[in-house]
Amino acid sequence: MPTIMETIAADPSLKTLKKALDIVAGVRKRLESSGTLTFFAPNDDAFARLNVDQVLGDSAKLADILNYHLVGEKHYKEEMDVKNLDALVTELGKSLSIYLDENEIMIDNAHLVTTDIECSNGVIHIIDNVFLPQHSGWYETLA
Repeated sequence: MPTIMETIAADPSLKTLKKALDIVAGVRKRLESSGTLTFFAPNDDAFARLNVDQVLGDSAKLADILNYHLVGEKHYKEEMDVKNLDALVTELGKSLSIYLDENEIMIDNAHLVTTDIECSNGVIHIIDNVFLPQHSGWYETLA
């Protein structure tokens, strides 16, 4: 079974993400190593909403962004049902909000496009938006 990094490299909808991970060796190594991780992988359409050249040009900021998509435990879609979890702590140390929007699970500002892609070192969920650490938690709706 391929690792998270190998799976990302093989997916044609994740080309920009692979390019970003090639720049940030530390996160790439984490996605290549053994473990039980969850990675929220923004697809190319998600990156297209950002100034990609600016983001890819700042490796420190890019490392923060990529670590904000990585959780050190394995979580499948059904476990992220808001009845079970309302947040996940990322490798950056900030939390991703989990909530329902019109009966769809939202993770911060992203919809889940493809879920539960099993890898040898964890699971990938492809998302339609890039999480930005400076906006941590502001997407959460107030009850």
